[in-house]
Amino acid sequence: MLNMLYAQVGAVFVVLICAFALLKGDEPERFGAGAYCLLWIATILIQTYLDANWTNYGVFALDVLFLCLLCSLAWKARRSWPVWAAGLQLLSVMSHLLLLVDARMPSASLYTVLNLTGYGVLICLAVGTFWAWQERKASRGIE
Repeated sequence: MLNMLYAQVGAVFVVLICAFALLKGDEPERFGAGAYCLLWIATILIQTYLDANWTNYGVFALDVLFLCLLCSLAWKARRSWPVWAAGLQLLSVMSHLLLLVDARMPSASLYTVLNLTGYGVLICLAVGTFWAWQERKASRGIE
């Protein structure tokens, strides 16, 4: 999975944003980053070790789980980034459902949507972490 240059660049992007969220974010950002990292690693393991016929179902189950986690985070946290991230994750889940309902759809379009929404969720997490960090600094009076 990580044997291509673009996959390695994407992995660095994921690790940097999750590390930023874990170090500088508040509790919602740390929860989101932890969930993203764990499910990202689980996705890599499913794609590596699961039979090719079952890979889409495993990734679909993980995407539904992450959607539920983001929806619960949006419900409990007083932040706007989980709402945007949940909307992007819902697009990912709907793309899985579209492929399951209509097998004529090219799987390359599914992977494109999954990659773009994954990066979108990471951008939401990074922006939310940045604003939480800045609000915390402003509340302490540090400029």
